[in-house]
This record gives sequence, structure tokens and C-alpha cells, in this order.
Amino acid sequence: MADSVLYRRKLAHGPDVRVRRTSADGETPVTAVIDVDRRAGTPREKDGGEPPALKTATGQSEAEVLAALKPDADDDRVIASLLRVKGLR
Repeated sequence: MADSVLYRRKLAHGPDVRVRRTSADGETPVTAVIDVDRRAGTPREKDGGEPPALKTATGQSEAEVLAALKPDADDDRVIASLLRVKGLR
């Protein structure tokens, strides 16, 4: 399974919010998730692994799933809410 970051931005307190493709390269439909990498910019970043998905979208292309997930990935309040719902905050 491929793991490709389609979008990344930093939160004010350091972690990265990412939209990451989780389906295999070239596979249709395309599946992607929003996650928050709290290890970004720390020595633990090199340890590997992926944080839990906060929200998932499926579409016919990377552009389609990015269009579905990016508005939530750009909204700090939505990210905070998703983290709370998943018990990660």
C-alpha cells in the first residue's frame, strides 16, 4: 500500500496536519485520510509509523479526495473536534 502525502500544513503549536493517500498508487477508487502527525519536527519523526486517521474520503482521483478533505484539514476547529472525537486530545 502506498503512503503519499497530498497536503501538509503546520498547526500553530507544531504538529503537521496531513491529507495522505492510503490506497495503492494507481488504484481506483482513491482513498485518503486526514491525520495529525504530532512527531513532525521532533527526533521521534524518524521512528516511522502513521498516526490514526481522523477522517476518510474516497473518490475517483487524488484531486477529488483532496477537494473533499482539504476544507476540514485547513480548519483548526474541525481538527480539534476530530481529535476529541477520536480520543486523541
